[in-house]
Amino acid sequence: MSKKVPVKDFLIGVSEPLCFISGPCVIESEDSAMYAAEHLKKLMSQFPVNFIYKSSYDKANRSSIDTFRGPGIEEGLRILQKVKEQFDIPVLTDVHSPEDARSAAQVCDVLQIPAFLCRQTDLVVAAAQTGAVINIKKGQFMAPWNMGSIVDKAVQSGNEKIILTDRGVTFGYNNLVSDMRAIPEMQKFGYPVCFDATHSVQLPGGLGTSSGGQRQHIALLAKCAVAAGANCLFLESHPSPKDALSDSASVMDFADLPSLLKILCELYAVVNNVPVLEKSF
Repeated sequence: MSKKVPVKDFLIGVSEPLCFISGPCVIESEDSAMYAAEHLKKLMSQFPVNFIYKSSYDKANRSSIDTFRGPGIEEGLRILQKVKEQFDIPVLTDVHSPEDARSAAQVCDVLQIPAFLCRQTDLVVAAAQTGAVINIKKGQFMAPWNMGSIVDKAVQSGNEKIILTDRGVTFGYNNLVSDMRAIPEMQKFGYPVCFDATHSVQLPGGLGTSSGGQRQHIALLAKCAVAAGANCLFLESHPSPKDALSDSASVMDFADLPSLLKILCELYAVVNNVPVLEKSF
């Protein structure tokens, strides 16, 4: 039976409202984080969805040593704590080491295991042992059915508050492809599955010193994922993508979110045979 994962005051899983994880890829400044969180909370409140604010204090997986990585863990967690308290919303960030996981769990509701690190046993175990919800991204190099061993690492570490996220699979050089069969395949493990529609349109290292992306396909993939039964959607977003300090080619513009959210909520209602709540629209 599929488990439902508690985050703050709601659940993620079958028959629950669609959950959105959204925010700028990286914390660019305190002011920008507060603006983004306020804007997204107001927007999401107009739809029958649940919302987790996402932004990373450090983007360790960078194409170039000169690329902006974020404010670091101490300042980043301070900002996320402020976002969480001021706007009363759950927050999510990436963690890259066992030590980071233990620190981030003091603030964040959800710890995210980056795709490239999903097989790092010490990291998965440490994150699980914090008791926080853990969102494990499927590596671009892994088959969905191979995620079972990673789920086992978390469960054997005492944590069943698990979300699995698909973000595409490597398809030749500098390219990813999304196989929607990954969603029901990973749901067989009994945990909610999220689809990352923004990182899935990346062209990793496609610009040489940074990743490229095909923003025009985000909405398409998000709709496909909901149609395939995803319980959650990961959509990094930014008020001005061209000025974003990380993933500028694949982050979604705030201005494009309302129309997409409306379609996704209607599609989710059809797929799950539930009425569309007249909370917004």
